[in-house]
Amino acid sequence: MIDRKYIGYTLPPFEVLVEKGRLKFFAKSIGQTDPVYTDDEAARAAGHPALPVPPTFLFCLEMEAPDPAAIRNLLGMDYRRLLHGEQGFVYERMAYAGDVLTFVQRVDDIYDKKNGALEFVVRLTQVTNQHGQAVAQLRTVSVLRNA
Repeated sequence: MIDRKYIGYTLPPFEVLVEKGRLKFFAKSIGQTDPVYTDDEAARAAGHPALPVPPTFLFCLEMEAPDPAAIRNLLGMDYRRLLHGEQGFVYERMAYAGDVLTFVQRVDDIYDKKNGALEFVVRLTQVTNQHGQAVAQLRTVSVLRNA
C-alpha cells in the first residue's frame, strides 16, 4: 500500500521556457490548422502578444521536470502495474511563446478501491507565469494495480 503520509508532499518548483518552435511542432503534430498557433502575424492579428500555448501543451511542458518520475519513485509505484487514469486542466489565463512558466507539483490525494486492489494517486500541478500570475492547474490521476 502507498503510504498516505505523502498526501500534501510538494516537489521543488521548476521553470520551463515556452519555445516558439516547440509550439509550432506541437500544433502540427496534433493537426491544429488554425494559423494563430503557428504564425506570429496571425497570432498578433487575433489579439495575442505571441503564439498562444495550445491547451494540452502544458502537460508536455510538465514533463520537462528535472525528474518526471519523481512522485512515482517517491511512492514506490511499479511501472509494470501503473496506468494513467485521468488528466484534467483548469485554466486561469493564456500562456505564450517566450513565457517562463513555473510548475509546482503536489501529491493531492492517495486512496484505494476494491479493498486495495487499485490505488489512486492524485497529483496537482500549479502553473504560474514569470509575473507570478496563475496560468493553470493540472490534475493527473495515476492508478496502481496491486497483486
